[in-house]
Amino acid sequence: MSIREDIQTVFDKDPAARSTLEVICCYPGLHALWAHRIAHAFYRRRLYFPARLVSHISRALTGIEIHPGAKIGRRVFIDHGSGVVIGETAEVGDDVLIYMGVVLGGTALEQTKRHPTIEDGVIIGSGASVLGPITVGRGAKVGAGSVVVHPVPPGATVVGV
Repeated sequence: MSIREDIQTVFDKDPAARSTLEVICCYPGLHALWAHRIAHAFYRRRLYFPARLVSHISRALTGIEIHPGAKIGRRVFIDHGSGVVIGETAEVGDDVLIYMGVVLGGTALEQTKRHPTIEDGVIIGSGASVLGPITVGRGAKVGAGSVVVHPVPPGATVVGV
């Protein structure tokens, strides 16, 4: 993962991106992912308080909450990211596109895998909630406002509740 690759991902997935300076300064989804990498590094070293503090500050600055325990792949883009929440045991693959208001949430109170796994190339529309330890298969699309509580096969499109 590199900063250059992150910036290129914005240009690849957002036709409104005009300049590198604009992307670096004005894309909260990018800032949230950069902060998450720092928080996740602390978390992997069992430095839980600094991990949560970085995550908390990032949420305050970006409006995007990514738990430091979440695993995020390469070339992930959070577009118009306000209100995005990604839980502790969530796993997000490579080349995933997440729009505003998406929740990758848990359904259990036990310390177990309780958040979704999002495979490579998935698109998750605005306001969608993907809940529980389910898998959204490679290349699937989740429509805006959908509530997903069952596994989604690769390449499928799911909409509604």
